[in-house]
Amino acid sequence: MQKNNLKHYLHLHFLVFIAGFTAILGEAISLGSIALVWHRMLIAFVLTFLFLIFRKYDFKINIRDFFNFSLAGIIIALHWITFFEAIEQSNISITLAMFSTGAFFASLLEPIFFKRKIKPVEIILGCVVVCGVFIILKANINSFVGVLLGIVSALLASLFSVFNGKLVQNNNPFLISFYEFLSGVVFILLYLIFSDNLSDLAISSFFSYDYLYVFILGSICTAYAFIASIYILKFLSPYTLVLTYNLEPVYGILLAIFIFPDTEKMEFSFYIGTLIIISTIIINSILKIKNNKKTSS
Repeated sequence: MQKNNLKHYLHLHFLVFIAGFTAILGEAISLGSIALVWHRMLIAFVLTFLFLIFRKYDFKINIRDFFNFSLAGIIIALHWITFFEAIEQSNISITLAMFSTGAFFASLLEPIFFKRKIKPVEIILGCVVVCGVFIILKANINSFVGVLLGIVSALLASLFSVFNGKLVQNNNPFLISFYEFLSGVVFILLYLIFSDNLSDLAISSFFSYDYLYVFILGSICTAYAFIASIYILKFLSPYTLVLTYNLEPVYGILLAIFIFPDTEKMEFSFYIGTLIIISTIIINSILKIKNNKKTSS
C-alpha cells in the first residue's frame, strides 16, 4: 500500500460528504421515491458502462454470477426506495439516524454469510443501538412510518453490503456494479409497467431543477462515489474507510440542519439517541477490525 497522505484523507471525507448529501438531494427532488431511484440507477448504469468500455473490460459472465449480481441490484434498489420514502414520511435527520443502524444489522448478518458465531459483545452493542432507536422514536412518535422505513432501509443496506462482500471476493467490483445498476433499472421498470404506473417516471418540467439534481445523484453521488471508494483503497486501509464512512449520518444531519432549518431541527433527545447509535457503531467497527487484525496475524 502506498504512503498515506493528507490528500487521500481529504478525498475520503469528500466521499463521505457526498454520501451524506444524497439525502439532501432526495429531499430536494420532487419525484417519487421509486422514480427517483430508477433515474439514479439508469444514470449510474450508463456512466459505469462508459467507464468499463474505456477500460476495455470484458462484460461476459456466467449465469450464476448474473443471477447473484441481479439479486444484489434488486436489494440495493429496494434499499434506496425505502431510504427516500423514509425521508418523505419523516425527514432527513430521522432517516439518517435510522440508517446508521445498518452496521448493527451487518454484524448479525455476517455470521450467517461467513459462517461464524455471533459474539456476545455484538449482542450487547445491538441492545444499546435499540435503546438509541427507542429514544428517537419516543421523541418522534408521529414519524413512526418514517422510522420503520428507515430501519428497513438500513437492514437492506446491510444485507446488500454483506452479500456484495461475498461477490467481490471472486469478481471485478466494477463489473458487479454495472450488472447491479442494470438489474435495478429493469426491476423497477417492470414493476411500473405491470402496476400501470409508468408515467411516474416523467419529470414534470424540462426547466425543473430535478434534471440537474437527479444527474448529480446518479453521477457524482453514485457512479463516481463507488469507483472512487474502490480507487482510494490503494492509498488508505479498509480500517480507515469503514470508520470514516460511519460519519455519513453526522455529515448528512449537519447539512440538513443548515439547508432545511425549519424542518430538520429536532428535540434534544433525538440527538442523544443519534449520538448513542453512532458511537456504538463506531465502537463496534473498531472492535471488529482489531479482531480481524489479530485473526490475520
